[in-house]
Amino acid sequence: MVIPLLAGCGYHFAGSGEALPGGAKTIYVDKFTNKTRFTGLNDQFMRYMKDEIALHDRLQVVDSPSQADLILTGSINSADTLPSSFNSALEPTIYDQTMMISARLKDTRENKIVWQTRGVTGLQHAPVVAQSITTTTPSFLKQNLRGGDYAQMQDIQVADTQTSFYQGALMQQIAQNLYSQMAEGF
Repeated sequence: MVIPLLAGCGYHFAGSGEALPGGAKTIYVDKFTNKTRFTGLNDQFMRYMKDEIALHDRLQVVDSPSQADLILTGSINSADTLPSSFNSALEPTIYDQTMMISARLKDTRENKIVWQTRGVTGLQHAPVVAQSITTTTPSFLKQNLRGGDYAQMQDIQVADTQTSFYQGALMQQIAQNLYSQMAEGF
């Protein structure tokens, strides 16, 4: 009988934190520098980043750099919202939201940078008129609205609701990618 040995095969679960410095238990997430024209974007992103780190139970997020084994710093280099789809009157119906972030992870115990990246990016397509919303998509079903709700909303309300939702989805996507890259050493 042959018993396969999987322990040394090199496979591991994403987000397990195998590339993080051994013995590191705490992390401080510093406020990222905001190089965009959108005020407060870095505050919003910091909440998503802290939530993503906490979700994996590998590191405890602390409130002070003096309590941290690791410090995550970075910058939001760009954030854009551009129309990508139009109706017959050339009015935008869908906007593409993009964001690019740079980050670095410092081991405070050894006072050295243990990981860094210059370009974690994300993209979300945000429908901004009721006619461009597909109410059966997983992203729509995550929202707190029903299909009939949009028929009763003004266009500006639909646009604001959708833009806000997809901006949050974009930040969550980037926080997940950033954590994955940081924890796995990509």
